[in-house]
Amino acid sequence: MSESVTSGARGMSVAAAFAGMRSVAPVVFRAGCPDCRGRFELAASALRLAIGASSRTTFYSFTCPDCGASVRKPAGERIVELLTGGGVSTLRLHSTV
Repeated sequence: MSESVTSGARGMSVAAAFAGMRSVAPVVFRAGCPDCRGRFELAASALRLAIGASSRTTFYSFTCPDCGASVRKPAGERIVELLTGGGVSTLRLHSTV
């Protein structure tokens, strides 16, 4: 699009509409591996969040980039809030009765 393109209602240019925007840094999460004791940062795409019916079935998981272990950790309310806000893929688990 060129800067001369305008939105119909107000006649604002594309350049004016995006003038105050800045690029946003990708969200990263600090994590640790209980197997190799590695400490690292992971992008949201490297994590998965599973939300179950109880605290026992709500967890996040990732693969350790240092040793390759599958890691699964419990996720309390605050962790769920941070992970979902940071763009982590979420799976809702349904209980069967």
